Amino acid sequence: MVDIDSKLRLAIIGVGGWGKNHARVLHDFGVLSAVCDMDAQRTKEIAERYNTNSYHSIDDLLNTEKLDACLVCTPTKTHSVVAKKIMERGINVFVEKPLSFSSRECEEMVEISQKKKLILTSGYIERFNPAVQDVKRLIDSKRYGDLLMMEFHRENRMPLHVKDVGIIYDTSVHDIDTAMFLFNSIPHVVFARAGKKFHMYEDFATIMLGFNDQRVAIIASNWITPQRVRRFSAVCTDGIIMGDFISQEIKIDHGEATIIPRRQQFQEPLTLELKNFLDAIEGKIRGPVVSAADATNVTKVAEAALLSNNTGSPVYLDLK
Repeated sequence: MVDIDSKLRLAIIGVGGWGKNHARVLHDFGVLSAVCDMDAQRTKEIAERYNTNSYHSIDDLLNTEKLDACLVCTPTKTHSVVAKKIMERGINVFVEKPLSFSSRECEEMVEISQKKKLILTSGYIERFNPAVQDVKRLIDSKRYGDLLMMEFHRENRMPLHVKDVGIIYDTSVHDIDTAMFLFNSIPHVVFARAGKKFHMYEDFATIMLGFNDQRVAIIASNWITPQRVRRFSAVCTDGIIMGDFISQEIKIDHGEATIIPRRQQFQEPLTLELKNFLDAIEGKIRGPVVSAADATNVTKVAEAALLSNNTGSPVYLDLK
Protein backbone atom coordinates (compact mmCIF):
# COMPACT_ATOMS: atom_id res chain seq x y z
CA MET A 1 0.00 0.00 0.00
CA VAL A 2 1.21 3.49 -0.92
CA ASP A 3 0.29 6.19 1.57
CA ILE A 4 -1.35 9.29 0.10
CA ASP A 5 -2.77 12.43 1.64
CA SER A 6 -5.01 14.02 -0.95
CA LYS A 7 -8.26 15.91 -1.26
CA LEU A 8 -8.67 15.01 -4.91
CA ARG A 9 -12.01 13.79 -6.21
CA LEU A 10 -12.02 11.15 -8.95
CA ALA A 11 -14.68 9.16 -10.77
CA ILE A 12 -14.46 5.95 -12.75
CA ILE A 13 -16.51 5.45 -15.90
CA GLY A 14 -16.86 1.72 -16.56
CA VAL A 15 -16.47 -0.57 -13.55
CA GLY A 16 -16.61 -3.95 -15.24
CA GLY A 17 -13.45 -5.82 -16.19
CA TRP A 18 -10.40 -3.83 -15.14
CA GLY A 19 -12.42 -0.82 -13.91
CA LYS A 20 -13.37 -2.54 -10.67
CA ASN A 21 -9.68 -2.84 -9.80
CA HIS A 22 -9.23 0.89 -10.32
CA ALA A 23 -12.17 1.43 -7.97
CA ARG A 24 -10.49 -0.62 -5.24
CA VAL A 25 -7.22 1.29 -5.47
CA LEU A 26 -8.78 4.76 -5.65
CA HIS A 27 -10.96 3.87 -2.66
CA ASP A 28 -7.84 2.84 -0.73
CA PHE A 29 -6.32 6.21 -1.62
CA GLY A 30 -9.45 7.97 -0.35
CA VAL A 31 -10.09 9.81 -3.64
CA LEU A 32 -12.97 7.82 -5.17
CA SER A 33 -16.04 10.07 -5.37
CA ALA A 34 -18.25 8.30 -7.89
CA VAL A 35 -18.61 5.38 -10.28
CA CYS A 36 -20.56 5.27 -13.52
CA ASP A 37 -21.61 2.29 -15.63
CA MET A 38 -24.49 1.40 -17.93
CA ASP A 39 -24.98 -1.84 -15.97
CA ALA A 40 -27.20 -0.75 -13.07
CA GLN A 41 -26.59 -3.82 -10.93
CA ARG A 42 -22.81 -3.66 -11.36
CA THR A 43 -22.74 0.07 -10.55
CA LYS A 44 -24.83 -0.48 -7.43
CA GLU A 45 -22.57 -3.27 -6.18
CA ILE A 46 -19.37 -1.27 -6.63
CA ALA A 47 -20.89 1.91 -5.14
CA GLU A 48 -22.14 0.04 -2.07
CA ARG A 49 -18.84 -1.78 -1.62
CA TYR A 50 -16.88 1.48 -1.55
CA ASN A 51 -19.57 3.77 -0.11
CA THR A 52 -19.52 6.15 -3.07
CA ASN A 53 -21.97 7.83 -5.45
CA SER A 54 -23.21 5.95 -8.52
CA TYR A 55 -24.47 7.02 -11.93
CA HIS A 56 -25.70 5.34 -15.10
CA SER A 57 -25.25 8.41 -17.31
CA ILE A 58 -21.95 10.18 -18.02
CA ASP A 59 -23.80 13.49 -18.41
CA ASP A 60 -25.47 13.06 -15.01
CA LEU A 61 -22.08 12.29 -13.47
CA LEU A 62 -20.39 15.34 -14.99
CA ASN A 63 -23.31 17.65 -14.23
CA THR A 64 -23.49 16.59 -10.58
CA GLU A 65 -19.98 15.85 -9.35
CA LYS A 66 -17.14 18.34 -8.90
CA LEU A 67 -14.20 16.27 -10.16
CA ASP A 68 -10.45 16.66 -10.55
CA ALA A 69 -10.12 13.66 -12.85
CA CYS A 70 -11.95 10.75 -14.45
CA LEU A 71 -10.76 7.26 -15.31
CA VAL A 72 -12.18 5.89 -18.55
CA CYS A 73 -12.45 2.08 -18.41
CA THR A 74 -15.07 1.62 -21.11
CA PRO A 75 -14.71 -0.52 -24.28
CA THR A 76 -11.81 0.59 -26.49
CA LYS A 77 -13.90 2.00 -29.33
CA THR A 78 -15.69 4.38 -26.92
CA HIS A 79 -12.51 5.80 -25.36
CA SER A 80 -12.27 8.85 -27.61
CA VAL A 81 -15.89 9.96 -27.32
CA VAL A 82 -15.93 9.57 -23.54
CA ALA A 83 -12.53 11.18 -22.94
CA LYS A 84 -13.33 14.17 -25.16
CA LYS A 85 -16.59 14.79 -23.30
CA ILE A 86 -14.72 14.77 -19.99
CA MET A 87 -11.92 17.05 -21.17
CA GLU A 88 -14.38 19.57 -22.61
CA ARG A 89 -15.50 20.02 -18.98
CA GLY A 90 -11.92 20.87 -17.97
CA ILE A 91 -11.30 17.55 -16.19
CA ASN A 92 -8.07 15.51 -16.31
CA VAL A 93 -8.35 12.05 -17.84
CA PHE A 94 -6.75 8.63 -17.40
CA VAL A 95 -7.80 6.31 -20.24
CA GLU A 96 -7.24 2.58 -19.95
CA LYS A 97 -5.05 1.23 -22.72
CA PRO A 98 -5.11 1.71 -25.60
CA LEU A 99 -5.73 5.46 -25.65
CA SER A 100 -7.81 4.75 -28.77
CA PHE A 101 -7.86 2.18 -31.58
CA SER A 102 -7.41 5.12 -33.99
CA SER A 103 -4.27 7.26 -34.07
CA ARG A 104 -6.32 10.08 -35.57
CA GLU A 105 -8.59 10.00 -32.53
CA CYS A 106 -5.52 9.89 -30.27
CA GLU A 107 -4.17 13.05 -31.91
CA GLU A 108 -7.54 14.79 -31.50
CA MET A 109 -7.56 13.87 -27.80
CA VAL A 110 -4.01 15.16 -27.37
CA GLU A 111 -4.95 18.44 -29.06
CA ILE A 112 -7.86 18.98 -26.67
CA SER A 113 -5.73 18.16 -23.61
CA GLN A 114 -3.06 20.64 -24.70
CA LYS A 115 -5.59 23.35 -25.49
CA LYS A 116 -7.29 22.90 -22.11
CA LYS A 117 -3.95 22.35 -20.29
CA LEU A 118 -5.16 19.03 -18.89
CA ILE A 119 -3.38 15.80 -18.04
CA LEU A 120 -4.13 12.98 -20.46
CA THR A 121 -2.51 9.60 -19.90
CA SER A 122 -3.17 5.95 -20.68
CA GLY A 123 -2.94 2.73 -18.67
CA TYR A 124 0.29 1.15 -19.85
CA ILE A 125 0.73 -0.47 -16.49
CA GLU A 126 3.87 -2.52 -17.19
CA ARG A 127 5.94 0.68 -17.04
CA PHE A 128 5.26 0.51 -13.29
CA ASN A 129 6.04 -3.19 -12.88
CA PRO A 130 9.08 -3.48 -10.55
CA ALA A 131 10.57 -6.15 -12.85
CA VAL A 132 10.46 -3.75 -15.81
CA GLN A 133 11.88 -0.94 -13.68
CA ASP A 134 14.76 -3.18 -12.57
CA VAL A 135 15.54 -4.26 -16.12
CA LYS A 136 15.34 -0.65 -17.31
CA ARG A 137 17.97 0.38 -14.76
CA LEU A 138 20.26 -2.48 -15.79
CA ILE A 139 19.90 -1.68 -19.49
CA ASP A 140 20.48 2.05 -18.99
CA SER A 141 23.57 1.36 -16.87
CA LYS A 142 24.96 -0.91 -19.64
CA ARG A 143 26.14 -3.25 -16.91
CA TYR A 144 25.64 -6.17 -19.31
CA GLY A 145 26.51 -4.29 -22.48
CA ASP A 146 24.27 -2.87 -25.17
CA LEU A 147 20.68 -4.02 -25.62
CA LEU A 148 20.29 -5.79 -28.96
CA MET A 149 17.04 -7.74 -28.90
CA MET A 150 13.92 -8.20 -26.80
CA GLU A 151 11.36 -10.99 -26.75
CA PHE A 152 7.92 -10.86 -25.12
CA HIS A 153 5.54 -13.77 -24.52
CA ARG A 154 2.04 -13.02 -23.26
CA GLU A 155 -0.44 -15.90 -23.28
CA ASN A 156 -3.78 -16.71 -21.68
CA ARG A 157 -7.41 -17.38 -22.49
CA MET A 158 -9.31 -14.39 -23.85
CA PRO A 159 -10.67 -12.05 -21.13
CA LEU A 160 -14.47 -12.27 -21.12
CA HIS A 161 -14.96 -8.49 -20.99
CA VAL A 162 -13.04 -7.81 -24.23
CA LYS A 163 -15.53 -7.72 -27.10
CA ASP A 164 -14.61 -4.93 -29.53
CA VAL A 165 -10.92 -5.45 -30.38
CA GLY A 166 -8.51 -8.32 -30.96
CA ILE A 167 -5.37 -9.37 -29.16
CA ILE A 168 -3.11 -6.74 -30.73
CA TYR A 169 -5.05 -3.79 -29.29
CA ASP A 170 -5.92 -5.49 -26.02
CA THR A 171 -2.74 -7.40 -25.18
CA SER A 172 0.18 -6.83 -27.55
CA VAL A 173 0.03 -3.08 -26.92
CA HIS A 174 1.44 -3.66 -23.42
CA ASP A 175 4.61 -5.13 -24.89
CA ILE A 176 4.79 -2.60 -27.71
CA ASP A 177 4.90 0.13 -25.07
CA THR A 178 7.36 -1.77 -22.86
CA ALA A 179 9.69 -2.39 -25.80
CA MET A 180 9.77 1.31 -26.67
CA PHE A 181 10.30 2.16 -22.99
CA LEU A 182 13.22 -0.25 -22.56
CA PHE A 183 14.84 0.63 -25.89
CA ASN A 184 14.18 4.32 -25.14
CA SER A 185 13.37 4.58 -28.82
CA ILE A 186 10.56 4.23 -31.34
CA PRO A 187 10.50 1.61 -34.12
CA HIS A 188 10.87 2.54 -37.78
CA VAL A 189 9.45 -0.70 -39.21
CA VAL A 190 6.70 -3.13 -38.16
CA PHE A 191 6.03 -6.61 -39.54
CA ALA A 192 3.24 -8.80 -38.16
CA ARG A 193 1.42 -12.06 -38.71
CA ALA A 194 -1.84 -12.75 -36.89
CA GLY A 195 -4.91 -14.93 -37.16
CA LYS A 196 -8.22 -15.81 -35.58
CA LYS A 197 -9.17 -19.29 -34.50
CA PHE A 198 -11.89 -19.04 -31.85
CA HIS A 199 -12.89 -15.36 -31.74
CA MET A 200 -14.31 -12.58 -33.91
CA TYR A 201 -11.00 -10.68 -34.04
CA GLU A 202 -7.40 -11.89 -34.18
CA ASP A 203 -6.60 -14.09 -31.17
CA PHE A 204 -2.92 -14.79 -31.86
CA ALA A 205 -0.22 -12.51 -33.21
CA THR A 206 3.53 -12.19 -33.61
CA ILE A 207 4.90 -8.72 -34.19
CA MET A 208 8.44 -7.68 -35.08
CA LEU A 209 9.53 -4.13 -34.31
CA GLY A 210 12.67 -2.86 -36.01
CA PHE A 211 14.58 -0.11 -34.19
CA ASN A 212 17.69 1.78 -35.24
CA ASP A 213 21.15 0.15 -35.07
CA GLN A 214 19.70 -3.27 -36.07
CA ARG A 215 17.90 -3.65 -32.73
CA VAL A 216 14.70 -5.67 -32.72
CA ALA A 217 11.76 -6.66 -30.50
CA ILE A 218 9.65 -9.79 -31.04
CA ILE A 219 6.20 -9.76 -29.44
CA ALA A 220 4.23 -13.03 -29.33
CA SER A 221 0.70 -12.99 -27.89
CA ASN A 222 -2.18 -15.45 -27.94
CA TRP A 223 -5.58 -16.11 -26.42
CA ILE A 224 -5.27 -19.85 -27.09
CA THR A 225 -2.91 -21.16 -24.39
CA PRO A 226 -4.74 -22.06 -21.15
CA GLN A 227 -1.72 -21.27 -18.99
CA ARG A 228 -1.14 -17.63 -18.02
CA VAL A 229 2.28 -16.53 -19.25
CA ARG A 230 3.77 -13.01 -18.96
CA ARG A 231 7.52 -13.12 -19.65
CA PHE A 232 10.16 -11.06 -21.40
CA SER A 233 13.88 -11.19 -22.07
CA ALA A 234 16.52 -8.65 -23.00
CA VAL A 235 19.49 -9.91 -25.00
CA CYS A 236 22.52 -7.69 -24.37
CA THR A 237 26.07 -7.95 -25.69
CA ASP A 238 27.34 -9.30 -22.35
CA GLY A 239 24.35 -11.14 -20.91
CA ILE A 240 20.67 -11.99 -21.04
CA ILE A 241 18.19 -10.46 -18.60
CA MET A 242 14.89 -12.33 -18.15
CA GLY A 243 11.84 -10.99 -16.37
CA ASP A 244 8.43 -12.23 -15.28
CA PHE A 245 5.62 -9.68 -15.22
CA ILE A 246 3.58 -11.81 -12.82
CA SER A 247 6.13 -12.84 -10.17
CA GLN A 248 8.17 -9.64 -10.70
CA GLU A 249 11.34 -11.76 -10.61
CA ILE A 250 14.31 -11.20 -12.86
CA LYS A 251 17.19 -13.53 -13.72
CA ILE A 252 20.49 -12.60 -15.34
CA ASP A 253 22.64 -15.05 -17.31
CA HIS A 254 26.08 -13.48 -17.45
CA GLY A 255 28.87 -15.64 -18.80
CA GLU A 256 28.93 -18.81 -16.71
CA ALA A 257 27.07 -17.23 -13.79
CA THR A 258 23.32 -16.92 -13.21
CA ILE A 259 22.19 -14.13 -10.91
CA ILE A 260 18.71 -13.97 -9.34
CA PRO A 261 18.39 -10.69 -7.43
CA ARG A 262 16.23 -10.90 -4.32
CA ARG A 263 13.20 -8.63 -4.32
CA GLN A 264 12.36 -6.90 -1.04
CA GLN A 265 8.59 -6.97 -1.48
CA PHE A 266 5.89 -7.37 -4.11
CA GLN A 267 4.43 -4.06 -5.32
CA GLU A 268 1.15 -3.81 -7.18
CA PRO A 269 1.79 -2.00 -10.48
CA LEU A 270 -1.77 -0.60 -10.54
CA THR A 271 -1.22 1.12 -7.20
CA LEU A 272 2.04 2.65 -8.44
CA GLU A 273 0.42 3.68 -11.73
CA LEU A 274 -2.50 5.49 -10.11
CA LYS A 275 -0.24 7.13 -7.52
CA ASN A 276 1.76 8.54 -10.44
CA PHE A 277 -1.45 9.94 -11.98
CA LEU A 278 -2.51 11.55 -8.71
CA ASP A 279 0.95 13.07 -8.21
CA ALA A 280 0.78 14.53 -11.72
CA ILE A 281 -2.63 16.09 -11.05
CA GLU A 282 -1.37 17.68 -7.84
CA GLY A 283 1.75 19.01 -9.53
CA LYS A 284 4.12 16.91 -7.42
CA ILE A 285 5.77 15.71 -10.65
CA ARG A 286 6.07 17.35 -14.07
CA GLY A 287 3.75 14.87 -15.75
CA PRO A 288 2.67 11.23 -15.79
CA VAL A 289 5.20 8.55 -16.71
CA VAL A 290 3.12 7.61 -19.75
CA SER A 291 2.57 10.71 -21.88
CA ALA A 292 -0.31 11.08 -24.32
CA ALA A 293 2.31 11.17 -27.10
CA ASP A 294 3.71 7.82 -25.90
CA ALA A 295 0.23 6.30 -25.93
CA THR A 296 -0.45 7.71 -29.40
CA ASN A 297 2.73 6.09 -30.74
CA VAL A 298 1.65 2.72 -29.33
CA THR A 299 -1.63 3.01 -31.23
CA LYS A 300 0.26 3.92 -34.41
CA VAL A 301 2.41 0.79 -34.04
CA ALA A 302 -0.69 -1.35 -33.40
CA GLU A 303 -2.33 0.11 -36.52
CA ALA A 304 0.80 -0.72 -38.49
CA ALA A 305 0.80 -4.29 -37.14
CA LEU A 306 -2.77 -4.86 -38.36
CA LEU A 307 -1.95 -3.29 -41.72
CA SER A 308 1.17 -5.45 -42.07
CA ASN A 309 -0.83 -8.57 -41.29
CA ASN A 310 -3.48 -7.64 -43.85
CA THR A 311 -0.99 -6.84 -46.62
CA GLY A 312 1.75 -9.34 -45.79
CA SER A 313 4.35 -6.58 -46.02
CA PRO A 314 6.39 -4.58 -43.52
CA VAL A 315 5.11 -1.11 -42.66
CA TYR A 316 7.60 1.72 -42.32
CA LEU A 317 6.91 4.42 -39.76
CA ASP A 318 8.09 7.95 -39.07
CA LEU A 319 7.11 8.44 -35.43
CA LYS A 320 8.02 11.44 -33.29
